[in-house]
Amino acid sequence: MTANVAVLVGSLRKGSYSLMIAKALAALAPATLKFKVIEIGNLPFYNEDTEANAPAEWTAFRTQLKASDAVLFITPEYNRSTPAVIKNAIDVGSRPYGSSVWDGKPGAVISSSPGAIGGFGANHHLRQSLVFLNVPALPFEVYLSGVNKLFDEQGQLNNDGTKDFFNKFLKSFEAWVETNHKR
Repeated sequence: MTANVAVLVGSLRKGSYSLMIAKALAALAPATLKFKVIEIGNLPFYNEDTEANAPAEWTAFRTQLKASDAVLFITPEYNRSTPAVIKNAIDVGSRPYGSSVWDGKPGAVISSSPGAIGGFGANHHLRQSLVFLNVPALPFEVYLSGVNKLFDEQGQLNNDGTKDFFNKFLKSFEAWVETNHKR
C-alpha cells in the first residue's frame, strides 16, 4: 500500500524547524509513504456561526485531509502547548459535528524545541486531542531537543544520529499506517 500522508506543520515562521523536519522526513521516507505538507496558516479561525457558508480555505483543507490516508503533526512547543494554528486546524477538520476528517485516520506526532525537553508538553497536549478525535496515534514518541543544531544554513539535516532516528521512526510509522488504515 502507498499511503498519502498529510503533514501539518505547526510553525509559520520562514525558517521553521518544523518545516525542516518535514522536508528531511520526506527525503528519507520509503516509497510507500508520500508526504504532502498541507497549508494551515491560511485557515480562518473556526467559528461555528460561519459553518453554513464555510470559508473556501476550510473546504479545501477538509478535502485534502479526507483524501489522505494518514496524518503527521510536526509541532514546536509554545507555552507548554501546541501553537494556535495546529489547534485551529484540528477544530476546522473536526466540524461540522459528525463529519470529522480525522476519524480513524492513523497519525503520529513529532515535537521539537531548541530546549532540552524537545516539546514534550506540546506533544502530549496534541495527543490528548487526537484521542478524542479517534486518531490512532503512533506510540513511538518523538521529542527533538536542540533542534536548532540539527540543520545547516540551507535547512538540511546534518546530524547522522538524527537521520538514523528518523529512519527508525519512518519504519514504525509505515507499519502503523499499514496496520491502522481504514480499508
